[in-house]
Amino acid sequence: FNQFTEGAINFTTQADGSLKISTPLDGDFMRMADKFMGKIVKDSLQDFQLRSLYTFGELRFVVPEPPLKGIAKEVSGNKNQFPQDLLELAVTVNDKTQNIKLRGGKYYLESPKVVSLGGLNIRLNYGAKQIEVPFSIKLRDFQLDRYPGSMSPKSYASEVTVIDKDKIFDFRIYMNHILNYKGYKFFQASYDITSNYEETRLSVNHDFWGTTVTYIGYSFLYFGLISIFFAKKTRFASLKENLSKLKNKKLTVIVALLIGLNGFSQMEMPSATTLDSVIKASSVDAIQAEKFGRLVVQDAGGRMLPVNTFASELMRKVSKHENYADLNPDQVMVSMITNPGAWYYVPFIYIKPDNTKLRDIINIPKDQKFARFVDFFDQNDKYKILPYVEDAAKQKVKSKFEQSVIEVDQRINLLYNVINGSIFKFFPLPNDENNKWFSFTEIATAGFKGQDSLFIASAIPFYAQELNKAKSTNQYSNVDLLLKSITKFQQKYGSKVMPSERKISMELFYNKYDIFKGLFWKYMLAGTLMFLFVIFQIFKDGRVVKMLIKLSALSVLLLFLYHTLGLIVRWYISGHAPWSNAYESMIYVAWATMLFGLIFGRKSTLTIAATAFVTSMILMIAHWNWMDPSIGNLVPVLDSYWLMIHVAIIVASYGPFTLGLILGFISLLLFAVVNKNNKTKIDKIIKELTIINEMSLTVGLVMITIGNFLGGMWANESWGRYWGWDPKEVWALISIMIYAFVLHARLVPGLRGRLAFNILSVFAFTSILMTYLGVNHLLSGLHSYAAGESAPIPMSIYYSLSVATIVSILAAYKYKKYFKNQD
Repeated sequence: FNQFTEGAINFTTQADGSLKISTPLDGDFMRMADKFMGKIVKDSLQDFQLRSLYTFGELRFVVPEPPLKGIAKEVSGNKNQFPQDLLELAVTVNDKTQNIKLRGGKYYLESPKVVSLGGLNIRLNYGAKQIEVPFSIKLRDFQLDRYPGSMSPKSYASEVTVIDKDKIFDFRIYMNHILNYKGYKFFQASYDITSNYEETRLSVNHDFWGTTVTYIGYSFLYFGLISIFFAKKTRFASLKENLSKLKNKKLTVIVALLIGLNGFSQMEMPSATTLDSVIKASSVDAIQAEKFGRLVVQDAGGRMLPVNTFASELMRKVSKHENYADLNPDQVMVSMITNPGAWYYVPFIYIKPDNTKLRDIINIPKDQKFARFVDFFDQNDKYKILPYVEDAAKQKVKSKFEQSVIEVDQRINLLYNVINGSIFKFFPLPNDENNKWFSFTEIATAGFKGQDSLFIASAIPFYAQELNKAKSTNQYSNVDLLLKSITKFQQKYGSKVMPSERKISMELFYNKYDIFKGLFWKYMLAGTLMFLFVIFQIFKDGRVVKMLIKLSALSVLLLFLYHTLGLIVRWYISGHAPWSNAYESMIYVAWATMLFGLIFGRKSTLTIAATAFVTSMILMIAHWNWMDPSIGNLVPVLDSYWLMIHVAIIVASYGPFTLGLILGFISLLLFAVVNKNNKTKIDKIIKELTIINEMSLTVGLVMITIGNFLGGMWANESWGRYWGWDPKEVWALISIMIYAFVLHARLVPGLRGRLAFNILSVFAFTSILMTYLGVNHLLSGLHSYAAGESAPIPMSIYYSLSVATIVSILAAYKYKKYFKNQD
């Protein structure tokens, strides 16, 4: 190129920038764009065509782009695509300087460079430090297990052989299961699979005494924190004693509390419509639909679940409701199978109310909440929103409209897969190593043979046919027989992953009673009634009122036991602890809040009533549309008993912190409404609530501290490091420091007294909100392993902060007037 060489093909750049070619051979070319063909004459200078196929005998080549003129140099790039670093050194010896470039970085180390400069030979390299271990490890096999029928990894492991001078043995290293030999710990860090190779990555540390001493120190910490609750002459023991003294005094009157509550909007149910006659004709009674709902299906993530669960999840995702008119999810599924074509015309696809632009695109009224499948296609079957979906997919940061378009597109595809039957993966492929199940529409490519393929191809269509016949004759024996045949086929070829009958029945029970959704209004009712009875006690304190208060407290206890049962059932169904995603953590926080409310409520009925209310609010938030209550599979790193202990304790600590929030706010309200007539009575109530509040925050601080250190132990056992400055870790530490300050503020001049403590207990809760919601919404880190969508920060949080500020100012004014000299 631009350097003439005799006997070679030469390329030349002319003054006007055009390219010329000269060759010692005759040849031809073909322009790829329009198939134009031309000849090349040897020993002549001719125009060179880019993006054209040149042929000289056996030699063929294409030059797609013109040559670039410039200087090749290294620049910064994406760390994920180019993980190595470049270090440039200026090496000076005896006034002679030479620039040396070294490549390397974490996990990377290139061969050293040897430089001769000023009479010295200098050996330089940069990157990971090489430490030789006193034995060898041989990789025998890398294994990647996926969830049945899914590409999602369930676990991955390295089968290794340890080779030492006097010992050789095999070992399996996988997530949370480490090789510990001679003080060296090998962890399954990650892996990489390409079309050319499978690569496993192990991390190693050597810190036997450090780990031992650290764990002993942690044990002392745990023992010391827990002993706070039982040892004499501690602050906690003093609080318990003071609370008992207060309870022994007869309080004849309790002031009525008017607590301002933030309103909340609920999703408006669609207006009742007359079902199309075709939908009515294709529907079956609930009993027959329930039989179909017991069939096991494999979802896209590889989870094995009954159709009933699958149908409920589909309804929530597509229409944001769990029923269509008077049809339950099972009946809707059966209707879609027996008469799928009718569902193209049913207004079933949910569109957010504020997305008027999308409604204009598909030409439906702006106040129409649900769209039909056919609304998204024109007369030529062209997908109306395809350009918008493609544009939205390209955007790294998506607008509200773009996000809504993508969500609607997902609902359309989901509904289409149901109507055409491709989503119903009822049939396991015999001897499939990944335990994949298929739908009857995939029969041509799945690999079924002989009678199996005939059965699968006809089972669902025949079921629809026989069901339509049975509705007119009321004879369902053939339908029942066919369902039993499908179940037998599943048990024969899919027994490795098929849930037991007990687990199926338990999941159907869980779906039928929808435990957590119903608990919201039950907790609300019990807490409100108990609160009213306590208020009524102001005016007339008698045996009947006391009995009603006790019955209310008993009802709250029974609801808590029912709540506990729901968590146990969900744990059994999913096979993992119920705090792996946003929805599960919310119902667990609600449970923990109620638990500590009952513990501390033995001393205060007002505490139980307030906690029941808070618990109902948490459960209500858990059932807002942005939280998915579906049960899913765990990613490998979360499948650990360390996770079970760490998350259980640290998330449970949010319970007493939430209780501290509500008790602190009630105390501030009491300060705000105090006057000279009710001062004495309110003073006693505030003292009681403040003591319970401090005890509650103490329990929370102990739990979040222990939970955070247990998280360090989990990280050390899983990855070989205690702390990674992950946003969740950092904010948990910040919360510890904030609540430690709140509990010790009584020792700081100017912050002593009940008012300061209650104000701090209210506003300190913002750190918990940031730890739980804010980190997920604004930041990312290792804790994004957990499933579920990030929670949007509701405007009600800002409104609540404003209300708390106003109440605090009023409380401070009244406190200064009536109580300042008492604390």
